[in-house]
Amino acid sequence: MKVSLDLNSSAQENAALYYEKGKKMKEKIEGTEKAIEDTKKELEKFEAVVEKMPRMKRKRQWYEKFHWFVSSNGFLVIGGRDAEQNELLYSKYFEDADMFMHADVHGAPFVIVKNGSGAPEKTLEEAAQFAASYSSAWKDGVGAVDVYAAGKEQVSKHSHGEHVPRGGFVIKGNRKWFKNIELKMYIGATESGIECIPARCGKERFISHFEIKPGGVGKGDLSKKLFQLLSEKLSEKGITAEDITRALPPGGGELAVG
Repeated sequence: MKVSLDLNSSAQENAALYYEKGKKMKEKIEGTEKAIEDTKKELEKFEAVVEKMPRMKRKRQWYEKFHWFVSSNGFLVIGGRDAEQNELLYSKYFEDADMFMHADVHGAPFVIVKNGSGAPEKTLEEAAQFAASYSSAWKDGVGAVDVYAAGKEQVSKHSHGEHVPRGGFVIKGNRKWFKNIELKMYIGATESGIECIPARCGKERFISHFEIKPGGVGKGDLSKKLFQLLSEKLSEKGITAEDITRALPPGGGELAVG
């Protein structure tokens, strides 16, 4: 260690000079440490305020008012929640390149695969499971149902010149059948929020997820349980228990860890 000394001063005077310099340096260090502590306290206060602030929900896409999912091959699939939405899908969103899908039971959603006329078989199989799971078969506790697909030109609102009642449609020509489709869905947290998708899509898109099937647990109780299990993953995305309820198929269900 090198030390500079003033040769014109005595040893005591040199020592006193360094003592004063050390004292001032110690005061500066203590002042810096205090400033750091004060900054930490201010940051903690700011974080506490931010934590209490209501989180902004992301802007919803037009199709999110319906039941929906994106297939493994990237095709958007949409299903009506009720007769009114079925009519809306038919009149406003059903286009020539789309594929129509419907479970072969009374009380099933109007499902369309956007640009589905060119979709691969895997997407159509996933859409079939989606159509089956959101049908009344889920509420009835049925394990599997048949589903059929048809092109836009085959779907009509008229039968023998008469208009079909709201929510009803007439299918002309040959249909493509998907037999004995199992009712099974995955629901969980993704990067964008909460998603409920056909099990045939796989689990890769989820951060955390659960498998659901038709069962005896009421929809309200099931959604509350799922919200508790997923709340840590969803807390920063503004997702509520109501969002989970809206995503679930109709009626009761059964939960299994995925």
